[in-house]
Amino acid sequence: MPAQSRREFVAGAAGRIECAVDIPEGGATRGVALVAHPHPLFGGTLDNKVAQTLARAFVELGYAAWRPNFRGVGQSEGGHDEGRGELEDLLAVLAHAGARRPALAGFSFGAAIVAQAAQRTESERLVLVGLAVNRLPVPKVAADTLVIHGEEDSTVPLAEVFAWARPQDLPVVVIPGADHFFHRRLNLLRAIVKGNWK
Repeated sequence: MPAQSRREFVAGAAGRIECAVDIPEGGATRGVALVAHPHPLFGGTLDNKVAQTLARAFVELGYAAWRPNFRGVGQSEGGHDEGRGELEDLLAVLAHAGARRPALAGFSFGAAIVAQAAQRTESERLVLVGLAVNRLPVPKVAADTLVIHGEEDSTVPLAEVFAWARPQDLPVVVIPGADHFFHRRLNLLRAIVKGNWK
């Protein structure tokens, strides 16, 4: 499903938050999906290929996909706040988008932040890709959370994700041969998200 895209600015605690908003062609949507990008201090932006792939999957599922730049990235104001302010910014974007039960998705640092956001808002479902369990505290998540990880991820070793997921009896979808950035595996990542959505 082709998307229509626009840039929008949302008021946040540290200033304006730049967002890319992708909607299905025709404008009718079944809800809002929030997609959070990887670590801003390591080049993460709303234009990250994994974040774009997640947004595309949600647009194809009929959602309006919001991809904010975390504070201090692109045209978003403020400075990096080690996850605390970034969480508040995501909640501000959700409030602005009028999302009652949003789908929440994130990659790496962004996955850890949306997992925290899920504790503060009633979400439809959570998608965590390349979850940075070794960089930030990640809370327990709902049983229907979709966790996707690369077999060859050297940034966040798969064993550490299993150690986080095991006490929750939470399945992890492993993409064979995939690294942290899912090079040459983005189409498969998109297909897994779409195929596992309810």
